[in-house]
Amino acid sequence: MLKVNVKQQHGEFILRALRLSFPCFDRAFDLRSRTSLTRPGPLHGCALVEASGCDAFPRLLKCQLAMDRSLLISATACFLAAVIRTLLTLRAGVFLPGRFNFAVIAFGFLLQTAFLWVRGNAIGRCPITNLFEVFVFLAWSIVLVYMLVGPAYRLSLMGAFTAPLVFAIQAFALLAPVDAPHQARTRANAWLEFHASMSMIAYGAFALTCVAGLMYLLQERQLKTRQLHSVFQHLPPLHNLFTAITRLLWLGFGLYTAGLVSGFLTGQPLPLIKMICAFIVWVFYGGILWGRHLRLIAPKRIAALSVLAFTAAVTILWGITFVSAGQSA
Repeated sequence: MLKVNVKQQHGEFILRALRLSFPCFDRAFDLRSRTSLTRPGPLHGCALVEASGCDAFPRLLKCQLAMDRSLLISATACFLAAVIRTLLTLRAGVFLPGRFNFAVIAFGFLLQTAFLWVRGNAIGRCPITNLFEVFVFLAWSIVLVYMLVGPAYRLSLMGAFTAPLVFAIQAFALLAPVDAPHQARTRANAWLEFHASMSMIAYGAFALTCVAGLMYLLQERQLKTRQLHSVFQHLPPLHNLFTAITRLLWLGFGLYTAGLVSGFLTGQPLPLIKMICAFIVWVFYGGILWGRHLRLIAPKRIAALSVLAFTAAVTILWGITFVSAGQSA
């Protein structure tokens, strides 16, 4: 009997601490005014939902989403700091990549990962369920590929091009009204999770291909016009950039193929429009690689096509997400 009382007091102490620390917990679990349970004792998850009414989960979820949103804002601030430093060095006329950009991008990546972990635990599945989460996962994938590929190919300057892209994506996700509310947890489909995550990481590789393509076009133009900026001294040779573009294309194409194939293993009906759009992206990138393999397309054209392909792929991704949202509604 003494042990039961100790457990009850311990549970009440934790609940009281949560309610004092987080007002949303107090609103979601106002047990004294809403409970219809008469038996004493600590309340577990199902009892809390029953006691606080049918809207307990949305309120608790809202609290968690507010917390993860602060993590995302902090991550976006890190990428903004990298952008500001790059602009200041360019304005001074002496561009120095240094370690600052890589450090703040790495810290921003940790905050992105924390956001995805909190959001995933809140909704009980991979956080790619609405347009807001899709864009954030895309930004995280871009930074992930950059952290893996940038140092390997000595593309330190790529961070100066990557940070503005990631900042723009996350700023749009935060400002646009695209974070549709989650009403209840749904059981995760393993193949569907794999399909979505592989496809999004592939988009991250395609985005880095776009960045490398822009770097290639910038350097090629500076060489052609003989107007060499201080940035030129830190750009990798054209051959190294083209090698990175080719390998990033193969990496993204392989991941996207795996995501596309796994879509047929989900055990769910596949929307025709969604499959057509995904197949168009696959054919576009496959055509670029085929032309590169047969040496039918010049390196400059491949760099330009990489930029064009990613722009088209993001537009199609937006359309796919809206189609999926309309069908789920």
